[in-house]
Amino acid sequence: MKGIQSLLRLFRYLNPYKFRFALVVLLTLVSVALNAALPYVIGLPTSAVAKSVLAGQPIQFEYIRNLLGWILFVGLGYGVSQLLAGTLMTTVVQSAMKDLRQEIDQKINRLPVAYFDRQKQGDILSRVTNDVDAVGGALQQAFIGIASALLSLTFAIGMMFYIQPLMASIALLMIPASFLISRTIVKKSQKYFNEMQQSLGTMNGFVQENMTGFSVLKMYGREEQTFAGFHQVNHRLRHFGFRATVISGLMMPLVQLTAYLTYIVMAVMGIRYVILGTLLVGQLQAFIQYIWQVSQPLGNITQLSSLLQSASAASKRVFTFLDESEESIETETQHFLAPIQGEVIFDNVSFAYTPEKPLIQSFNLHVKPGQTVAIVGPTGAGKTTLINLLMRFYDVTHGAIKIDGIDSRNVSRKEVRSLFGMVLQDAWLYEGTIADNIRFGRLAASDYEVVDAAKAANVDHFIRTMPNGYEMVINAEGENVSLGQKQLLTIARAILANPKILILDEATSSVDTRIEQLIQKAMETMMQGRTSFIIAHRLSTIRSADLILVLNKGQIVEQGTHETLLAKNGFYSELYNSQFAEDQ
Repeated sequence: MKGIQSLLRLFRYLNPYKFRFALVVLLTLVSVALNAALPYVIGLPTSAVAKSVLAGQPIQFEYIRNLLGWILFVGLGYGVSQLLAGTLMTTVVQSAMKDLRQEIDQKINRLPVAYFDRQKQGDILSRVTNDVDAVGGALQQAFIGIASALLSLTFAIGMMFYIQPLMASIALLMIPASFLISRTIVKKSQKYFNEMQQSLGTMNGFVQENMTGFSVLKMYGREEQTFAGFHQVNHRLRHFGFRATVISGLMMPLVQLTAYLTYIVMAVMGIRYVILGTLLVGQLQAFIQYIWQVSQPLGNITQLSSLLQSASAASKRVFTFLDESEESIETETQHFLAPIQGEVIFDNVSFAYTPEKPLIQSFNLHVKPGQTVAIVGPTGAGKTTLINLLMRFYDVTHGAIKIDGIDSRNVSRKEVRSLFGMVLQDAWLYEGTIADNIRFGRLAASDYEVVDAAKAANVDHFIRTMPNGYEMVINAEGENVSLGQKQLLTIARAILANPKILILDEATSSVDTRIEQLIQKAMETMMQGRTSFIIAHRLSTIRSADLILVLNKGQIVEQGTHETLLAKNGFYSELYNSQFAEDQ
């Protein structure tokens, strides 16, 4: 039932194109009517010839020539109207799918970060690509096919009753028989189509995950284990796909079997009526053709059922995504006052990803404008969580985070995030020129400002040594620049954005000493006059921080400067000495 509701829900996307859609319906109606008239018109010359021969009269060739002209007219009309209906339907469906993809894209921007933390990227990608393609293909192929089939059934049955009511009544027994066959098979195969779409999403997630880490897999020699994992996922997809296809494929031959049995019975009955003189030969010829016009639509419906079942499962996945809970509605009651000072206060903040596992409890911190705050601690201490709360990727459970004295929850997320610049440990660049990647920080920036930001980030010299300089295209994975160069480019991007508050997730943890020094200098330039939060992995990089917070299990266990914390011989001292004992 949910699958049917999902398919019906798709028609909302056709509404903006209702006039073209109505024309498709009209053309389909015309093509079906002409197709229904064709067997009867074709039978007229046969009846005329037979009648003349039996009566011993000359054949009326002029009458037959006129009939042949009408047959040609009806046949051409049928073909042209069918072609136009198919072309228009393609434009309507593709436009509707474009709207659906745009809605999905907008939905992605409204979803909370928590959703993407829970879901595999490959499965989300599968919903946006494979599932939408399956839905579009079904609409494009199935609508005209099913509409034509239903209309063809109606016209063909009407013509059969017009020719011989008793024969038509007996022949129509094939319809409920075909319906029962189809219903039974659809009921058995639908669960396999649902599992097949789920397995396809799982496979996409598996492939995306392993392709991203391909170099690591090769380095550790994990090819066999990865292949075994892929084999398992692939086997599951084949298992459900095979069963779905085989079971749904039984419908066509079984429905055709009912048509052949009906054809034989009608042929015997029809010959009897011709001998008795109550039925013309041409009418019997037309009646037999109408049996095929009944069986063929039934066959088309059964043939399209597998496509509809796949689309039903796909549309359910798409709409499940579109119905996901979005970020809470914002109570935008305040705005930050210019100029932004950069004061940040954590006021008795508590937070938990899940209610039964509290992570941060009663956290208090006052960061003065322009201060550099380093956050250190073991894995799972809550360092990244603090940053997520600052950026409002998550909202606090209790308490408040205030920027310049204003509770950030009273300001729109977009305005809050516009205050921050981020340089992450995993540098992200997209496929485009170097200039475009830097300009991502502020799209309206001029070429001069882009170059100026690159110079401030100590990356201008590197850029000018590359082919095409600032116009060099970085590939999709950013593999044609080194990791250190990526970090410098992201720093240039952050400098260009000119944020009021900086978040630096240690950008030097995976680079050589020379690049580390360049990055450190670029970061020092960027932090001047700005409130900065540094998630520190290499403790040697935070010696000059104004304040160091030592976190453990979501709480500040120590705070102070580098020298005062070392003098305490506490938790920070243990962390520091464990990294740099060889330098003492």
